Amino acid sequence: MITFPVTQKKADALRSRMKQCGLQEADFEEKFIRSSGPGGQKTNKTASCVYLIHKPTGTEVKCDKERSQGLNRYYARKFMCEQIESKTEGVKSKQQFKAEKIRKQKKRRKRRAADKLKRKD
Repeated sequence: MITFPVTQKKADALRSRMKQCGLQEADFEEKFIRSSGPGGQKTNKTASCVYLIHKPTGTEVKCDKERSQGLNRYYARKFMCEQIESKTEGVKSKQQFKAEKIRKQKKRRKRRAADKLKRKD
């Protein structure tokens, strides 16, 4: 069992979410590669980026969000759950719900701005 450098509550929530998605640690192939971005010599020496592959589905996730390898392992699994949920649930997934919500907000703002310009004329 892998321990993550997060609170026990977050780790348990991730494990239950993985179980709900049908993901198991044995199904993952995990590689550690060097991260990109600022950091100078430090990024050239440490392999903190996590490359996670789910063997049954072929889904791949690359995470170099944090400087810590442990946190990146946690986030990679979290992103993997999101990927699997979006494939299985489709429109009902949280990620797509947020995207749709933002799309509606932008459309509404655009319409209001156009109405505002019409009133000035």
